[in-house]
Amino acid sequence: MEPQPRTPLSEAGRQSLLDTLKQEWRQLHFLTELSEITPYECDALAAFTQLPLGVVLPENEAQVQMVLKTCMRLGIAVVPRGAGTGLAGSAMPTPDGIVLSTAKLNKIVNVNPQARTATVQPGVRNLAVSDAAAPHGLYYAPDPSSQLACSIGGNVAENSGGVHCLKYGLTVNNVLKIRAVTIDGGVIELGGEGYDAPGLDLLTVFIGSEGMFAVVTEVVVKLVPKPRTAQVIMASFDDMGKAGDAVAAVIAAGIIPAGLEMMDGPATRAIDRYLNIGYDTRAEAILLCESDGTAEEVAEEIARMIAVFEQSGAIRIQVSRNEIERLAFWSGRKNAFPAAAQMAPDYYCMDGTVPRRYISTLLRSIAAMEEKYGLQCINVFHAGDGNMHPLILFDSAQGQWPQAEAFGADILEECVRLGGTITGEHGVGIEKINGMCVQFSEAERAAFWGVKFAFDPSGLLNADKAIPTKNRCAEYGRMHIPRGAMKFPDLERF
Repeated sequence: MEPQPRTPLSEAGRQSLLDTLKQEWRQLHFLTELSEITPYECDALAAFTQLPLGVVLPENEAQVQMVLKTCMRLGIAVVPRGAGTGLAGSAMPTPDGIVLSTAKLNKIVNVNPQARTATVQPGVRNLAVSDAAAPHGLYYAPDPSSQLACSIGGNVAENSGGVHCLKYGLTVNNVLKIRAVTIDGGVIELGGEGYDAPGLDLLTVFIGSEGMFAVVTEVVVKLVPKPRTAQVIMASFDDMGKAGDAVAAVIAAGIIPAGLEMMDGPATRAIDRYLNIGYDTRAEAILLCESDGTAEEVAEEIARMIAVFEQSGAIRIQVSRNEIERLAFWSGRKNAFPAAAQMAPDYYCMDGTVPRRYISTLLRSIAAMEEKYGLQCINVFHAGDGNMHPLILFDSAQGQWPQAEAFGADILEECVRLGGTITGEHGVGIEKINGMCVQFSEAERAAFWGVKFAFDPSGLLNADKAIPTKNRCAEYGRMHIPRGAMKFPDLERF
């Protein structure tokens, strides 16, 4: 079962619907003026925009229920939105639909140091959870680069990660329980605060569902003790292949670092120009590898990792001497995006994964694509789990967006060819919906629709996102010319 295309509203129909909603939601924060709703036309992927019918900002769960009941009764599409930092267009409005922002659901309900949990509303910022837990010697481990601004609800929607996800896991590994409101206004609770919960494990299905199932109103997250000691190794290599092999060698040695990140030479030089923090600008690749734990554990692990890097051909190895230097090393990695913004008028951040052994293969393919599309691409990524974030540099004023978009699609298809996926942590949204046609068969996509409609039979929650219809895949298949025989067998059937 797939959703049926919606008939666009006439101008008179739109105005009539707005008048009805203004009357029913007169006690709510409901934005309808052009100047009010324009900031909601997209998330951080500004290449795709759509003005909503209106934007509603409920302040509590009861108001969320009211909004969703009204939308179901009137057949209005709803796009849940967190802080708007997403990079896949998951929060782009739907035509003639409303945006439901969780920004006002921003309370930390409690921090339980004995249970090592925090109960928070979806609008709470990621970093605010760690700030609240800090007096108890605890913190929330997933740390996306946007952690200053991104919200827990958005992290749940996209299954966000961060530079420390190799050791501590993604959002799905750090959430115990979710409370959410379905499109009919019902309240569901998934998971539990114990080690297990009765029934099907729907919590892990829900996390990463991009707002297509229900609207989150409360989340119980795990907290972990702040490490007594942490140090970072910055290892320089004169060749990307050597750096990629070093990543595999670290894991093969049985070491699971707290973080293992890689930047190529152009990214490293751009970051150092931006922050001037002393990165090795002669290197063609830099690895940041963190160890945390007791002083004895860290000393032993650092020594083991240095040995691996030396054997892998590192040309320079530097270990952070204090907390200020450790944070400086990481600040460079977390500021890769603004550094890229100084290199070109626009950049397009991709998000795909490959098995670690194919990191170097993908990077060589990306270098060839630079020639093909005439655009530069710098690379920063979570090397430990093969989650790649190529940054394609372009100038939309020069009409280069189509090349950048095609370049990005090529990268994702190469990830799939190498045994990876089209997304690691940014989600599918509208950006990668065609990539779903490449990665998954018709039967698999039908199963995805089955799960979607089990939660949302009306098909009104974040419609047109993440899961492509059969017609979309057929159209994409007709337009697409595979680059290798039997490379995309599902497309070749159309």
